[in-house]
Amino acid sequence: MIQNAFRAATLGCALAMSGVLATDATAMEPVTAELRPGWRLPNGDHMAALHLTLAPGWKTYWRAPGDAGIPPVFDWSASDNVADVAALWPTPHVFRQSGARSVGYKEELVLPLRVAATGGPVTLEANMMIGVCSDICVPQELHVRATLPDSSSVDPVIAAALAEAPFTASEANVGKVQCSISPAKGGMVLRTEIDMPSAGGQEELVVEAGQPEIWASEPKTRREGGKLVSKTKLMHMEGKPFALDRSKLRITVLGAQHAVDIHGCSS
Repeated sequence: MIQNAFRAATLGCALAMSGVLATDATAMEPVTAELRPGWRLPNGDHMAALHLTLAPGWKTYWRAPGDAGIPPVFDWSASDNVADVAALWPTPHVFRQSGARSVGYKEELVLPLRVAATGGPVTLEANMMIGVCSDICVPQELHVRATLPDSSSVDPVIAAALAEAPFTASEANVGKVQCSISPAKGGMVLRTEIDMPSAGGQEELVVEAGQPEIWASEPKTRREGGKLVSKTKLMHMEGKPFALDRSKLRITVLGAQHAVDIHGCSS
């Protein structure tokens, strides 16, 4: 099942990927994975983390990996006494290779996981498919498992990763967020205007439609005074017509000084 989900998730990335897709990653060992068991929260939930260590020169991808990236797929169904697992992604980096953009991490990724427990001993277990890339791109199927302790002792590595999360719109003093749509061949063009202070340097936008079947291209972005203006093309992965729910849109601004996570926009 996870292999089918991974193939579906990579459909929009396959043509944009640079390098050669390798099928035998065993000898290279580009990534290793473990679960950091973390600590119990006051409400009974648990804070853990997936810790990926990448070999020199390799990178892996954020939840929205860009045109040249491979989206990760996680299956937590083998866990015990777990109702939900929410990934709290640290701010990613932008990579460019052969004219294509990808969004992700190099060296390592500590991905905090907020685990909603149902009572009793908690065992967190995951099968996952991720992409890692260097001169070649390698799909990796990984398995991790850990029993989560009934302890309030904070793991400083996980705490540091939590501190690397993007600011909320409120924290970054974001004002009005407006968006409009216009028809385009095979889909639609989304135009956004975000009233916000600069995040520093050349700001990059990542647009997520909030609907997994809708693909968003790399936005063309510019500054107009205090506003960040962008245009991106949205298309259905199977070429079908679709309606856009503005409340589900998620826009991440990646700047040299900080990142900002914005949810939804008005017409």
